[in-house]
Amino acid sequence: MSKSAGGEATFGTSFALDPGRLADLARAIAARQLTSAELVRKYLDRIAAVEPNVQAWRVVDAEGALATARLRDQETAAGLNRGPLHGIPVAIKDIIDVEGLPTRCNSRSRENAPPATADAEIVRALKVQGAIVLGKVHTTEFAFFDPSPACNPHNVAHTPGGSSSGSAAAVAAGMVPLAVGTQTVASVNRPAAYCGIAAFKPTTRSVSSYGIAPLGPSYDTPGVFGWSVADAIDAFAAIAPMPRAAPHTGTATICVLDDPHLADASADMMTAVAGLRDRFEAAGVRVDNRRSPIDFKRLARLQRSTMIYEASRAMAEQRLFPAGQIGVKLLEMLGEGSQISELQYLDERGEIDHMRQTLLAATADA
Repeated sequence: MSKSAGGEATFGTSFALDPGRLADLARAIAARQLTSAELVRKYLDRIAAVEPNVQAWRVVDAEGALATARLRDQETAAGLNRGPLHGIPVAIKDIIDVEGLPTRCNSRSRENAPPATADAEIVRALKVQGAIVLGKVHTTEFAFFDPSPACNPHNVAHTPGGSSSGSAAAVAAGMVPLAVGTQTVASVNRPAAYCGIAAFKPTTRSVSSYGIAPLGPSYDTPGVFGWSVADAIDAFAAIAPMPRAAPHTGTATICVLDDPHLADASADMMTAVAGLRDRFEAAGVRVDNRRSPIDFKRLARLQRSTMIYEASRAMAEQRLFPAGQIGVKLLEMLGEGSQISELQYLDERGEIDHMRQTLLAATADA
């Protein structure tokens, strides 16, 4: 149970709200039917109304966002449009550097962190396209498992999922139309699913992680959150435009793999997957069911082992802080990773590469 700002009980109350389509908002700003300053004030009002319950934000930069919004409006009036995100507010996960704001990673060890002196590459890409940073949103500690204060807007007694908990919660509560998170294992996909919104996690290492506090550097990848699939696609296309592909003339094919690891999935999840497969087939997409050529349970173990090896080296200094400054789960993981030898790590990375090649070769005709 939580309490609203007025003190009444809000257990089970939904604070979910559609924040709007990115494309519609951008068109309205470009047509001068809506100002960016008006849009920022709208989300600031929504934050004031529901943030005491949802607790998605680490810091809201209201003054800075409004100043930038007024600048974007001046540019619009002068005929300058920076891109598809011109005048659109965005929330940034607090392991990602934003110039002028501290990156605290939800850790006591970084409570006194100074403001970042430069933007992470993903933030700079957003700003180039005209986006406005509204503030920083909560994360699990250093994007691992020690939880953040953020709650699920659909029911604040439930988790929004991690590690990009604040990113998903802020969008799902209608406090911002776009948010950035990161994924090392499932930290974009999971909170989007838990909060009932959409997200896009690009291919691992396809987007720069410069300016992002590392967890597993070989896996850390920024991703974007929006209310709808179209929002997630539009956001990613704006900051990482892909070359135009040749028209596809054949029948699209989706390969569905059967693997013993699926036994861990709930019956509801398997029903949902089957339903999605049926919808693809009804839409004219060919679905090819195949036995997995690799052991996904083994792959999951290899991913975890190599990730915690990398984390223990990338964050070695965290183990030097006094007791209580670092979360229990993070500290345990760093200790476990430090016991993995370089030889084991290299062998496991090599095995992962081989499994990737095997999978791609086995499905090349699908």
